[in-house]
Amino acid sequence: MGERFDRLHDKHRAFIARQHLFFAASATADSRINLSPRSTDLFRVVSECRVLYLDRTGSGNETAAHLLADGRLTIMFCAFSGPPRILRLYGRGSLVQRWSETFDAIVRDCFADDLPAGARQVVQLNIDLVKESCGFGVPRFDYAGEREALERWAEDKGPAGIEAYWRERNRTSLDGDPTGIFPEE
Repeated sequence: MGERFDRLHDKHRAFIARQHLFFAASATADSRINLSPRSTDLFRVVSECRVLYLDRTGSGNETAAHLLADGRLTIMFCAFSGPPRILRLYGRGSLVQRWSETFDAIVRDCFADDLPAGARQVVQLNIDLVKESCGFGVPRFDYAGEREALERWAEDKGPAGIEAYWRERNRTSLDGDPTGIFPEE
């Protein structure tokens, strides 16, 4: 039986801090559902009702398109070690694009001005529901560390190569919806 909360409590923050992985799910009313795994190294709890993560370049940009069109976003954490637990954060998501002044302020304030290669945008979630459940069905896994391939790929491409990749692969979703990755779009 799950418990519901209207905001994050200290126990939720502590649980999030112990995790290495989260999933972000988004969709529009008529699009495919997107579910993406993310490392928690770029995830931040800003307040009891707001979280964000620094989004890195990927093969698609579905979350961005869905947030621009619809705004619904769910973030889920699962305990793969220790006591079983699932924590879901529901609410309205928004984007802070790399070309905005707000992006620079968030990188400064939340990431100590450390912008990893290929950083694309910030995804924010204004939480309206926090739900805990047992997690008994989640298998146990041991954390072996972060993968370095994405960082190396982005560094090898360089800023111009990343921008070209965004223009080719990150301007629209699988369903053709715009992602807003460039200010002129």
